[in-house]
Amino acid sequence: MTWRGSVSIPDRIFGIIVYCFAIYDTLFFGSFLLQQFPAFGFFCFPALPIELSYGLIASLLGPLGSFASFAVFIILFAAVVRNEKISHFIRYNTMQSILISISLALARIVMQYVLIPALGHSGLLIETFYSLIFLGGLIASYYSMFQSTLGRYAEIPTISEAAYSRIR
Repeated sequence: MTWRGSVSIPDRIFGIIVYCFAIYDTLFFGSFLLQQFPAFGFFCFPALPIELSYGLIASLLGPLGSFASFAVFIILFAAVVRNEKISHFIRYNTMQSILISISLALARIVMQYVLIPALGHSGLLIETFYSLIFLGGLIASYYSMFQSTLGRYAEIPTISEAAYSRIR
């Protein structure tokens, strides 16, 4: 989907950086897999600066610090996605990253309030769901980061269509 023209190096870099927020959101689901296979921690490395900054914000603001992820979402949506002065490539990748994060947040809600009360806090099925969501979030984020590096629009079914429809 590079019909919008060539993509500059700064646009590619910012297109990569926004997916670090989606990787950060996948960390919640990685607990079981990271305990069994610590080598997967390498794939979570791009989320480390975000985790450290959120930890700093949480310690400074107390209970309000837990809303840091939501605040970043609002800022990215208002300042980047809705700003037509920013290139289409950056706005598209930012919106796609936001949609991946929203998908992960919805999966988290379903897991916490539907499946865990129905199936219990531990067990093979819950661990499998957590691991699948974790791997799916990582794969979607890294695929999108790779495509951004090449200057291409990442095509993820349904999410890309929704991202493109939200960009003017």
